Amino acid sequence: MIDKFPGRCHTIRMHLFCCVTLSTCLFIQFLSHDCGFAQDPVFDDNASKLESDIESSIEYIRDIQPILDRHCYECHGPTRQESNLRLDLRERAYKEADWGETVIQPGDSEKSLLIQLVSGNGDLLMPPEGTARPLSPEQIELLRRWIDNGADWPDEFAGPDDGPMTSDHWSFQPIARFSPPDVESSDHFPLIGELDRFILAKLTEHQLAPSPGADPRTLIRRLYLNMLGLLPSPEKVESFVRSPSPEAYEQLVNEVLASPHYGERWARHWLDVVRFGESTGYEVNQDRSNAFYYRDYVIESLNRDKSYRDFVLEQLAGDVVGVDEATGFLVGGAYDIVKSPDINLTLMQREDELADFVNTTSTTFLGLTVACARCHNHKFDPILQRDYFAMQAIFAGVKHGERPLSGRVDPVLLSTLEQARETVADRTTELQQLRDSVPAIEESTELLPMVNAIKNIDEFSPVRAKLIRFSIEKANQHEPCLDELEIYAMDQSDNLAAASNGARATSSGDLEVLPKHRLLHINDGMYGNNHSWIAKQHSGAWIQIELAEPHEIHKVVWGRDRNGEFSDRLAVRYSIEASLDGVTWQLISSSQRRHAYRSNGQELEDEFINRLPTESAEHARQLLDEIEALRVRIDQLVAQIPTAYIGLFNEPKTIYRLYRGDPLAPREEVPPDTLTLMGTLGLSSSTPDPERRKKFAEWIVSNDNPLTARVIVNRVWHYHFGRGLVWTTSDFGSNGATPSHPELLDWLAQEFMAQDWSLKWLHRQILLSSTFQQASRPRDSALSVDAEARFLWRFPPRRLEAEAIRDSVLQVSGKLNMTAGGPGFLLFEIDRENVHHYFPLEKFGPEHFRRMVYMTKIRQEQDDVFGMFDCPDGGQTIPVRNQSTTALQALNLLNSPFMIEQAEFFATRLQSAASDDLRDQVALAYTLLFSRPPTEDELTDAIEFIEQHGLAAFCRAMLSANEFLYLN
Repeated sequence: MIDKFPGRCHTIRMHLFCCVTLSTCLFIQFLSHDCGFAQDPVFDDNASKLESDIESSIEYIRDIQPILDRHCYECHGPTRQESNLRLDLRERAYKEADWGETVIQPGDSEKSLLIQLVSGNGDLLMPPEGTARPLSPEQIELLRRWIDNGADWPDEFAGPDDGPMTSDHWSFQPIARFSPPDVESSDHFPLIGELDRFILAKLTEHQLAPSPGADPRTLIRRLYLNMLGLLPSPEKVESFVRSPSPEAYEQLVNEVLASPHYGERWARHWLDVVRFGESTGYEVNQDRSNAFYYRDYVIESLNRDKSYRDFVLEQLAGDVVGVDEATGFLVGGAYDIVKSPDINLTLMQREDELADFVNTTSTTFLGLTVACARCHNHKFDPILQRDYFAMQAIFAGVKHGERPLSGRVDPVLLSTLEQARETVADRTTELQQLRDSVPAIEESTELLPMVNAIKNIDEFSPVRAKLIRFSIEKANQHEPCLDELEIYAMDQSDNLAAASNGARATSSGDLEVLPKHRLLHINDGMYGNNHSWIAKQHSGAWIQIELAEPHEIHKVVWGRDRNGEFSDRLAVRYSIEASLDGVTWQLISSSQRRHAYRSNGQELEDEFINRLPTESAEHARQLLDEIEALRVRIDQLVAQIPTAYIGLFNEPKTIYRLYRGDPLAPREEVPPDTLTLMGTLGLSSSTPDPERRKKFAEWIVSNDNPLTARVIVNRVWHYHFGRGLVWTTSDFGSNGATPSHPELLDWLAQEFMAQDWSLKWLHRQILLSSTFQQASRPRDSALSVDAEARFLWRFPPRRLEAEAIRDSVLQVSGKLNMTAGGPGFLLFEIDRENVHHYFPLEKFGPEHFRRMVYMTKIRQEQDDVFGMFDCPDGGQTIPVRNQSTTALQALNLLNSPFMIEQAEFFATRLQSAASDDLRDQVALAYTLLFSRPPTEDELTDAIEFIEQHGLAAFCRAMLSANEFLYLN
């Protein structure tokens, strides 16, 4: 399990350690007949540790800080400092309290006020009765030993008031400037690039020799599969074999970097890292049909060689800089859409969403596991719990959801749409003026007119009220919607319900699917669907206005859409009540006072028009016809604006540090910021959401940030060689690996930034190096020193990923569909009930033969064949894929319907290209699959096999061969 989730290894280990320790302590209590559970798990942990090894070293963050946190911080922590005593900051804890004694005297527990207080040796016993539990004798003894041994309190956990935080960990140090080592070249390992000098110096240090260059066939095949995930054509291979010069190879490198398939190949790597998926996950697991825009954005950005600096900035703040689809990065993860009336569960779900934003951002760009500080200071890295919530505040305004991609729309279309909407509003106003000119319609009957979507007036005898509740029993379609609720007094024209007049709105629940539908729009003074409120439920919904002061009111005015564009979601059964105290309510109006609602309002319009003079009636009919035509036109224009699952951005709520991560236990307010160790952004809790994310993104891509360039350079290296210079590619912290070539890592990072953060420049340096061009053949002498080729004495061979295998199968069968971009293909039939169910397809067509990067990525589901090849489903960030070997992989390649069909297509291609000559068929198969001709023995064996079992069976076997499946 730990190997499967490398980015969370240390967290899992800590959870396992805590679970095992707690179970052991409870068992010990049971044996001693102490089942009252009066002691803390933290104490039990420390007690068992004392019993097992009385002389073991004491660590502050593991042994001491949990005791202080559990028993002392409530009164002497960040929010309260009784008697000016604060125990979460080292320098404060080492100073005198109001009593005059030193709180903690390193080396002398007897002179330390802390020990006197917790042991009751003075006038007081802390913590006082009724607050936290008293410390046990074992805990007090642990504190004594810690103080007597010098009270070691590491700098990184000293607290934010202890001056600037510092760390000597390598990844937090400024990127150093190194010159390539002065080493001697050799015939079979020419120092083509400067990075070769770093590699050769390290090999020499470990008494290793590099390998000679790979043969031309192997090299071109390696280049194409590594960079494009596709095989080179036989013509390309033969051309390079005839002239394998350095210049010819460099030309091949330039060609693959210019290929549109480069972006498709490397986008898949990136989508692994950012946990991109196209369904919600969790038990409902609904598909996201419009999430693909982010995938296309990544492919396009890589193909254009967009500066990595801009690439990062756009994914965190694309809505600010005009690249909306890039923010699909933020909401690309799983999302629990099943909500609960339990406030604790609802708050915890939101905390989990924010944790996903923080975790993905910090691991992807910074190589840090900041989310591990959600409940406490990081156990291993200089990351405070406060830092986690400061970063959480950066994303406090981000929510899952979809919004229009206006940036992808022709400006002429947007202008036409805006003009049509303005015309509808103008014509609707004209029509309303004609209605107002015929009061006899309302006076001629005891009932008010039938409700309409534009404007409804409910007048009643004056009543004194402070609270007015508009309850909706039924809407004509979907959840009800109101664009404005207005309340008027007898002799006043001012809308008392307006927020600008101090009125406050509350509701039964809000369906905030888009920013234009929010509670604040119910009384913001703005009309139209773009400034409206939608109820969360179909029936039983209500909106309530609390006036600034009680008033004698006599009229409520409301509408679905004053601009006349929409008539759905109209409240057709409603009631209006008034109250002074919120306890006693009086019914003042309802839909029962109106004519019964008719789905087609034509009868009402006819009645209204028939009461007009002839000329006015004709004008009214023209207005109605024009409004109807414009509404149809507006619907057509809106349908042309794509909507993408790229997140919603709202006004951020204030973020507080949560005690032990509990959303019901908030502590001090935390403004948006970065890591304390690395400075500050200078933002406040009032900083708007866009500015927060943009400032944070600019900090990430600053040349002064030592992490970002190192992390991406290392990722690219990892995908070229199968291992990063730092093996833990998303963890550059203390629990991560140290660099195998630290000087090379910093040299590449410096040069990368100097080259405007160009990924293609970085690829070119690696691909043109002798290091990349080495042969992959093993040598016993080198294997005994460096079996995993960590120091790159050869090119490390590895199996291809699932996508490259599937794409190559389709390529050699002649069925690969190169259609790029747009909605993906789905390998499942979907039963779209409340909980989505997915059933694998049994038959495939050309639409399913596209490159695998365009396959719709459904969480918790895998392609029957290639999902077995350690293919992630987007459930979590996967910076490094596993390389498992199982029987099911071989069986699927040999016997699955998809592979049998592709083998038959492959056989048909061979027959068509090489007629009936078996030698030619076999030779072409080897050339297509392995980029080489068969040996004479292979040719003889293949022909014998085909004569016995058929060409299709031969093709099935060849598609399962290791030489086809591996990158050498």
